[in-house]
Amino acid sequence: MILVENTVDLEGPPLDFYYINEYKPAPGINVINGITTGCECADCPAEKCCPKEAGFILAYNKKKKLKIQPGLPIYECNSFCRCGPDCPNRIVQKGTPYSLCIFRTNNGRGWGVKTLQKIKMNSFVMEYVGEVITSEEAERRGQFYDNQGNTYLFDLDYDSDEFTVDAARYGNVSHFVNHSCDPNLQVFNVFIDNLDLRLPRIALFSTRTIKAGEELTFDYQMKGLQILTLLLQEVWGTSRFCCSLM
Repeated sequence: MILVENTVDLEGPPLDFYYINEYKPAPGINVINGITTGCECADCPAEKCCPKEAGFILAYNKKKKLKIQPGLPIYECNSFCRCGPDCPNRIVQKGTPYSLCIFRTNNGRGWGVKTLQKIKMNSFVMEYVGEVITSEEAERRGQFYDNQGNTYLFDLDYDSDEFTVDAARYGNVSHFVNHSCDPNLQVFNVFIDNLDLRLPRIALFSTRTIKAGEELTFDYQMKGLQILTLLLQEVWGTSRFCCSLM
């Protein structure tokens, strides 16, 4: 359930925004690569479950909470796997599990998103979706968005910089999530029915326990090499990390 709340002014939700639950690919872009096989596990995780076949560890623990570090990919079981819907390796594909509220902020930041339920640390919260476009088209749109003073472009830079997600006109609740240099959500790349490394799905997980009524935020620039930098800082024992709003 997603509510909309405005106790600040008379501004209504954007009229030119269309709500979608999955990527909307531009012509010529295929976000489903025709995968035809899945794991044979009757009870995941098993010896040859999807993450291990891809060369990575299972991303979730027995309580279905994230157990991997930022920068590592998540490989979930797909539509051809033998395991059922209760498989502990099917999390992001089930969609947002919490009741959220799109609300009008009272400090001039426009709309924001808050949770109506308590969210435990390392829990999946929402997926970032929108139009999947080429980096060339993103460059063109970016110039227009910069003139407007806002942007919803998210580079899919896990393996390359060929594609970008644009959530300006088509997206879900993540369209309204604000930036923070001290965010409570973290970005992870997810692969399910598409194993093309250029086109990961983008999932947002909680970095700590989030109280009911608290605003949800993520770092707009915490992507690609910056996630690797954060991992290195953790190894070196450096806790300070500065960022700036795009």
